[in-house]
Amino acid sequence: MGPFLDGWTTADVDTVIARDDPDEVLFAPIVVSLDPPDCEWAESVCARLAVHSDERVRANAMLGFGHLARTCGRLKTAVVLPLLVAGKTDPSPLVRGHAESAADDIETYLGWPVTG
Repeated sequence: MGPFLDGWTTADVDTVIARDDPDEVLFAPIVVSLDPPDCEWAESVCARLAVHSDERVRANAMLGFGHLARTCGRLKTAVVLPLLVAGKTDPSPLVRGHAESAADDIETYLGWPVTG
C-alpha cells in the first residue's frame, strides 16, 4: 500500500514519517493499524499523525484508531478520546467523517462512546 511493501518494518514507517511527504505518510496509519506489529506503537503512530497538517493524514489517523479497536481490542482512552473528539470537530469534512466512523468502531469493539 503506497510506499509500504509486504514485509514492511517499523523502521520503514519511521522513515516515511520522517520524510513527511503527505502523499506517502497518509498510508502509515492504515498499514500500522490493519496489522500492527505492536499495538502501543501503532496507537502512538496514529496519535502523532492525528494532528498532522494534511487533512488526509489526519483522516487516516482517525480511521486507524477504529482499526486498532478491532485488531488490538484496546486503546488508551486518555490518549485517543481527546484526538477523536477533536477529529469530530475538525474543519475538514474528510477528517470529521473518518472520526465518526472510528467512533462507531470504538463503541462497537471497546464499548466506550465517543461524544463531542
